[in-house]
Amino acid sequence: MALNLQVKIHPVVLFQIVDAYERRNADSHRVIGTLLGTVDKGVVEVTNCFCVPHKEYDDQVEAELSYAMDVYDLNRRVNSSEAIVGWWATGHEVTNHSSVIHEYYSRECNNPVHVTIDTSLQGGRMGLKAYVCVALGVPSGKQGCMFTSIPIDVTCYDPEVFSLQLCQKTMSTGSGRTRTVNPMLDLTQVAEAGGKMCSMLDEVLRYVEDVLANRVQPNNAVGRALLDLVNSVPHMSNEQFSEMFNSNVKDLLMVISLSQLIKTQLQLNEKLTLLTSI
Repeated sequence: MALNLQVKIHPVVLFQIVDAYERRNADSHRVIGTLLGTVDKGVVEVTNCFCVPHKEYDDQVEAELSYAMDVYDLNRRVNSSEAIVGWWATGHEVTNHSSVIHEYYSRECNNPVHVTIDTSLQGGRMGLKAYVCVALGVPSGKQGCMFTSIPIDVTCYDPEVFSLQLCQKTMSTGSGRTRTVNPMLDLTQVAEAGGKMCSMLDEVLRYVEDVLANRVQPNNAVGRALLDLVNSVPHMSNEQFSEMFNSNVKDLLMVISLSQLIKTQLQLNEKLTLLTSI
């Protein structure tokens, strides 16, 4: 059952892990912590995490478990839907102490997952792997366990996608200078998204034309994806689309007008309060 699990992790979790690694003690070579999220139909979605202070020796591991439970209880008060789903550690491999740590999390949840993040950037990238612990041994004999790799992907909410795109623009172009980027206006975002959509549609059209002209070998997976995309577009006339668009625009203008009215009322109330207090 555990081998059928699939892990989906959010970018905010990766940022938290990297931040904990950067803030580690000078004598710490590895950082560990608890993964929080939900489990549904074999998919483990990791939406949050926190660091657990610990020390590793040659023959034992010391972790502040009371601190971990206190932080978990505080998080449950804020978001009761997040539960313990496993634990994370920095590094590119599973160590000898991992089985001891995993045994503790096995008591906190069923089939905990273990995620490793390679903060040393071996191979020029931050490796991301997920494992489950599978029991080994014979009945009435010596028992053991083995960490087995399972699929892991990065998933994003819409606000996270926008934040990642904004962070990507701050990357230096090789000159070594940092770039400062401010959030764009709503219309600018719409224009940029429209431009990206046009470029992607042009790429799809070029691919279809190349397939029809026998310049490239057709891919059935791409064809099925394009068919699903075409079928997902609602069928409506120009009049129906115009009516729907105008209705949405009217709703948007109504919300903007109400927000401006509330803002003006708050400012007026603030000034009247200052006048009466003098």
